Amino acid sequence: MDKPVVLIAEELSPATIEALGPDFEIRHCDGADRPQLLAAITDVDAILVRSATKVDAEALSAAKKLKVVARAGVGLDNVDVEAATQAGVMVVNAPTSNIVSAAELAVALLLASARHISPAHDALRQGQWKRSKYTGVELTDKTVGVVGLGRIGLLVAQRLSAFGVRLVAYDPFVQPVRAAQLGVTLLSLEQVLEESDFITVHLPKTKETVGLIDEAALKLVKPTVHIVNAARGGIVDEQALYDALVEGRVAGAALDVYASEPCTDSPLFTLDNVVATPHLGASTDEAQEKAGIAVAKSVRQALAGELVPDAVNVRGGVIAEQVRPFIDLAEHLGHIATSMAPSAVAQLTVEALGEISAFDVNVLELAVLKGMFSVLIDDPVSYVNAPVLAADRGVETALVTEGDSEDHRSLVRVRMACADGQSMVVAGTVFGARDNEKLVEVDGLDLDLPVSEHMLVFRYDDKPGVVGTVGQVLGDAGINIANMQVCRDSAGGLALVALTVDSAVTTDLVEAISAQIGAVSGTAIDLV
Repeated sequence: MDKPVVLIAEELSPATIEALGPDFEIRHCDGADRPQLLAAITDVDAILVRSATKVDAEALSAAKKLKVVARAGVGLDNVDVEAATQAGVMVVNAPTSNIVSAAELAVALLLASARHISPAHDALRQGQWKRSKYTGVELTDKTVGVVGLGRIGLLVAQRLSAFGVRLVAYDPFVQPVRAAQLGVTLLSLEQVLEESDFITVHLPKTKETVGLIDEAALKLVKPTVHIVNAARGGIVDEQALYDALVEGRVAGAALDVYASEPCTDSPLFTLDNVVATPHLGASTDEAQEKAGIAVAKSVRQALAGELVPDAVNVRGGVIAEQVRPFIDLAEHLGHIATSMAPSAVAQLTVEALGEISAFDVNVLELAVLKGMFSVLIDDPVSYVNAPVLAADRGVETALVTEGDSEDHRSLVRVRMACADGQSMVVAGTVFGARDNEKLVEVDGLDLDLPVSEHMLVFRYDDKPGVVGTVGQVLGDAGINIANMQVCRDSAGGLALVALTVDSAVTTDLVEAISAQIGAVSGTAIDLV
């Protein structure tokens, strides 16, 4: 069998390939070379990139087999996540790989700005000894404003606290009590701008944060303030910052990121009171190695059909070990229920009951949707695009985790409300040391049937001779029965016979059996 193909489109740590291991065919290309990228991506299963390769709608359209885009770093400005989601392609990154490196660079830039390190260095290299010109300021007893108290902002605050500063922050998503525990006082953005001697930005780039530190904001700051942006380009308006520096309304600035990159020509670079670096936040050996190993692990998981905790376009998060055995079961139940549904599904409810209800089980809803749409459409269905397919078709979904499982330690039940007013309900569980799957309910009727690749279900009015007829017809067709269960709601009432068989059963054969036993419905289910 051919190995899955992984395309490495930029230079990554050697540890990345080591972490991938021998199970993949590794190819390389220059992702910044557009024609080369589009030619190389056509038949690969995964692509690993940094920041120079643009994985946009055009590239995704060319990638007919692509299952995962892995960004060896944090930012995803170069990946069209929406287009990837529509295409069913998982997007993963390494959200914690560079946080220490980025935090350390921000501190370094802040210190460099405070002490005029860059111009003093340049002057000395030119043979000029200018001690008095480059007199700086101390951090001790100053107020440092952290704009964005996420993972990196928090690390910066922790490191700067050793300098004896007063720490204030703006972050609408952090509770004041939590900030106080960290030694940080939460203020409004306007207060942070007005009170800070140093401002360091650590926000993601969103529609709301682009241009957040603009001309109006820079009119609120002290003229002695130093501003650091080592987060994302565009959060600080570069033209407004240049004007404020030239006019003396800002004392100094340090930048590692820019609105457009690569950036080699900016008015800011002409100013002595600006320290500028070429997006070095993640450029340490340690960060690159951590990022490469993290995304390599994610690629392995994604190509093995598993959910990935670092996937940015898949709900689910970290999956508890107790929940993992129920993922395949949930997908199979979605497939079974959809195969048996009397008409189009309008509403879907997934119930996770018993012991597993104590854990995060969002992944089970995804798995049911994946199983459901694998029956309904011919295009590839994944954990990524299954919710999109449901939304596009107006299928309402819900996940229920409240309730006990009376007969089983844990149970997954799938309820489908159909367009014609009818419904379909199936439930299952896992058992034994190998977590074997079994079907335990169909439309309120109890049964105990192993889930198998090939299954048959017939519903009929209870009467003698049905089991023999089903067995005879299948036997005449050379179909071997592995397991059979018969259940009913009452003598002479609604009955159901469910079977697992060793090979697929044709539609004609199902119709022949249904006709002979007078079945209300007959369904062949192939979980392959």
